[in-house]
Amino acid sequence: MSGVTPIVIVDYGMGNLRSVEKALASVGGAPVISGDGEAVLQSRGLILPGVGAFGDAMTNLKTRGLDGAIRTAVGRGVPLLGLCLGLQLLFTESEEFGRHRGLGLIPGRVRKFQVQGLPVPHVGWNQVERVRADPLLDQIAEGTYFYFVHSYFVEPDSDMDCLCRTDYGGFFCSVARRENVWGAQFHPEKSQEAGKQLLRNFLAISG
Repeated sequence: MSGVTPIVIVDYGMGNLRSVEKALASVGGAPVISGDGEAVLQSRGLILPGVGAFGDAMTNLKTRGLDGAIRTAVGRGVPLLGLCLGLQLLFTESEEFGRHRGLGLIPGRVRKFQVQGLPVPHVGWNQVERVRADPLLDQIAEGTYFYFVHSYFVEPDSDMDCLCRTDYGGFFCSVARRENVWGAQFHPEKSQEAGKQLLRNFLAISG
């Protein structure tokens, strides 16, 4: 489509934007980092990265008018991929440092790990077990390891919104999807070839 921006990495002041940009470029993408709502609306695919606290992230998105732009773009059918905190922001609410409303694109909540005998945050390589097939997971083998850094996890209201799960003192949803909205709890930009394949798949989804 004429005038459509390539993949936009949403800049709301939190996240490892450059490493995500480099990872996408390494698999043939031409991403644009932007905090402009109009760029979000004109994109053919959105990536919402994030590192930090849920409440601060939502405040930043709202202050910049990006929350509404993201919801509008998704409503038009633009594919969206949330990464780490970006996944969590897709959900209805989080219990991180109080109660905070999220983007509400996937019904459910964000909860803190309560695990016996395991450190929190969950940091390092862990396996991802597929719950159902999806284009985002094409050519990624069952039980592949990805790199995680997080203290909170997502809990979708519907099991149908969970694509993959990971065991850390019990299973949690590590990849979620509802319609044209996807999210991964791990960092594909830190997950070597497996992460690159996931990003290739998202580029293919985004056309």
